[in-house]
Amino acid sequence: MQIHQIKPKHKLKKKKRVGRGGKRGTYSGKGIKGQKSRAGRKMVPVIRELIKKYPKLRGYRAQNRAKNIVVVNLKDLDKNFKDSEVVNPKTLLEKKLIRRIKGRTPKVKILGKGELNKKLIIEDCEMSESAKRKIKNAK
Repeated sequence: MQIHQIKPKHKLKKKKRVGRGGKRGTYSGKGIKGQKSRAGRKMVPVIRELIKKYPKLRGYRAQNRAKNIVVVNLKDLDKNFKDSEVVNPKTLLEKKLIRRIKGRTPKVKILGKGELNKKLIIEDCEMSESAKRKIKNAK
Protein backbone atom coordinates (compact mmCIF):
# COMPACT_ATOMS: atom_id res chain seq x y z
CA MET A 1 0.00 0.00 0.00
CA GLN A 2 1.28 3.40 -1.02
CA ILE A 3 0.69 6.72 0.76
CA HIS A 4 -1.45 8.05 -2.07
CA GLN A 5 -3.78 5.09 -1.66
CA ILE A 6 -4.61 5.79 1.98
CA LYS A 7 -8.15 7.12 2.63
CA PRO A 8 -9.43 8.69 5.83
CA LYS A 9 -11.59 6.69 8.21
CA HIS A 10 -14.36 9.39 8.26
CA LYS A 11 -15.21 12.38 6.06
CA LEU A 12 -13.71 15.86 6.66
CA LYS A 13 -15.83 18.24 8.70
CA LYS A 14 -16.09 21.73 7.18
CA LYS A 15 -14.72 24.63 9.22
CA LYS A 16 -17.27 26.81 11.06
CA ARG A 17 -17.98 30.07 9.20
CA VAL A 18 -17.22 32.94 11.56
CA GLY A 19 -16.86 36.28 9.75
CA ARG A 20 -20.15 36.53 7.81
CA GLY A 21 -20.04 38.53 4.63
CA GLY A 22 -17.10 38.67 2.26
CA LYS A 23 -14.47 36.07 1.50
CA ARG A 24 -11.85 37.24 3.93
CA GLY A 25 -11.87 34.60 6.61
CA THR A 26 -12.94 34.76 10.23
CA TYR A 27 -12.93 38.54 10.74
CA SER A 28 -14.04 39.58 7.23
CA GLY A 29 -11.60 42.46 7.11
CA LYS A 30 -12.95 44.06 10.29
CA GLY A 31 -9.97 43.28 12.47
CA ILE A 32 -10.24 42.06 16.04
CA LYS A 33 -12.41 43.64 18.77
CA GLY A 34 -13.61 47.20 19.04
CA GLN A 35 -16.69 49.15 18.06
CA LYS A 36 -16.14 48.79 14.32
CA SER A 37 -15.85 44.99 14.47
CA ARG A 38 -19.19 44.46 16.24
CA ALA A 39 -22.35 43.45 14.42
CA GLY A 40 -25.19 45.94 14.24
CA ARG A 41 -23.24 48.99 15.40
CA LYS A 42 -22.64 51.66 12.76
CA MET A 43 -20.27 54.60 13.08
CA VAL A 44 -22.18 57.88 12.66
CA PRO A 45 -20.47 60.39 10.34
CA VAL A 46 -19.34 63.58 12.08
CA ILE A 47 -20.79 65.79 9.32
CA ARG A 48 -24.32 64.68 10.26
CA GLU A 49 -24.02 66.47 13.61
CA LEU A 50 -22.99 69.67 11.84
CA ILE A 51 -25.90 69.46 9.40
CA LYS A 52 -28.36 69.02 12.27
CA LYS A 53 -27.26 72.36 13.75
CA TYR A 54 -28.25 74.37 10.64
CA PRO A 55 -31.51 76.30 11.03
CA LYS A 56 -34.59 74.70 9.60
CA LEU A 57 -36.26 78.00 8.74
CA ARG A 58 -38.62 78.36 5.82
CA GLY A 59 -36.79 79.96 2.91
CA TYR A 60 -33.58 80.81 4.79
CA ARG A 61 -31.55 80.48 1.58
CA ALA A 62 -33.48 83.23 -0.20
CA GLN A 63 -32.64 86.09 2.19
CA ASN A 64 -30.03 87.62 -0.13
CA ARG A 65 -32.50 88.63 -2.84
CA ALA A 66 -33.73 91.88 -1.26
CA LYS A 67 -30.25 93.13 -0.32
CA ASN A 68 -29.51 94.62 -3.75
CA ILE A 69 -32.57 96.94 -3.73
CA VAL A 70 -32.09 100.40 -2.30
CA VAL A 71 -35.05 102.43 -1.04
CA VAL A 72 -35.47 106.16 -1.78
CA ASN A 73 -38.41 108.23 -0.53
CA LEU A 74 -40.24 111.00 -2.39
CA LYS A 75 -39.23 113.59 0.21
CA ASP A 76 -35.55 112.96 -0.69
CA LEU A 77 -36.28 113.39 -4.40
CA ASP A 78 -38.16 116.64 -3.65
CA LYS A 79 -35.16 118.05 -1.73
CA ASN A 80 -32.40 117.07 -4.16
CA PHE A 81 -33.90 117.35 -7.66
CA LYS A 82 -35.10 120.35 -9.65
CA ASP A 83 -38.26 120.53 -11.75
CA SER A 84 -38.37 118.24 -14.86
CA GLU A 85 -35.03 116.59 -13.99
CA VAL A 86 -34.31 112.91 -14.81
CA VAL A 87 -34.24 110.50 -11.86
CA ASN A 88 -32.41 107.20 -12.44
CA PRO A 89 -29.87 105.13 -10.47
CA LYS A 90 -26.98 106.99 -12.11
CA THR A 91 -28.23 110.47 -11.09
CA LEU A 92 -29.05 109.18 -7.60
CA LEU A 93 -25.42 107.98 -7.30
CA GLU A 94 -24.12 111.38 -8.42
CA LYS A 95 -26.28 113.18 -5.84
CA LYS A 96 -25.09 110.63 -3.22
CA LEU A 97 -28.59 109.49 -2.30
CA ILE A 98 -27.55 105.87 -2.88
CA ARG A 99 -24.24 103.95 -2.78
CA ARG A 100 -22.76 101.22 -4.91
CA ILE A 101 -23.08 97.67 -3.57
CA LYS A 102 -19.94 95.59 -4.22
CA GLY A 103 -18.94 97.93 -7.03
CA ARG A 104 -22.30 97.73 -8.81
CA THR A 105 -25.12 100.21 -9.15
CA PRO A 106 -28.04 98.76 -7.16
CA LYS A 107 -31.69 98.56 -8.15
CA VAL A 108 -33.73 101.47 -6.81
CA LYS A 109 -37.25 101.43 -5.41
CA ILE A 110 -39.06 104.70 -4.80
CA LEU A 111 -41.48 104.77 -1.86
CA GLY A 112 -44.26 107.26 -1.25
CA LYS A 113 -43.13 108.77 2.06
CA GLY A 114 -43.33 112.57 1.94
CA GLU A 115 -44.75 114.92 -0.69
CA LEU A 116 -43.54 115.71 -4.21
CA ASN A 117 -44.11 119.26 -5.56
CA LYS A 118 -42.11 118.92 -8.79
CA LYS A 119 -42.57 117.13 -12.08
CA LEU A 120 -39.78 114.55 -12.37
CA ILE A 121 -38.88 112.09 -15.14
CA ILE A 122 -38.23 108.70 -13.55
CA GLU A 123 -36.31 105.95 -15.37
CA ASP A 124 -35.15 102.42 -14.40
CA CYS A 125 -36.69 102.58 -10.92
CA GLU A 126 -39.32 100.45 -9.26
CA MET A 127 -42.14 102.31 -7.50
CA SER A 128 -44.72 101.58 -4.86
CA GLU A 129 -48.39 102.25 -5.64
CA SER A 130 -48.53 105.32 -3.39
CA ALA A 131 -45.38 106.73 -5.01
CA LYS A 132 -46.89 106.26 -8.49
CA ARG A 133 -50.01 108.16 -7.44
CA LYS A 134 -48.06 111.04 -5.93
CA ILE A 135 -45.73 111.35 -8.95
CA LYS A 136 -48.70 111.48 -11.38
CA ASN A 137 -50.46 114.11 -9.24
CA ALA A 138 -47.33 116.27 -8.81
CA LYS A 139 -47.61 119.87 -10.05
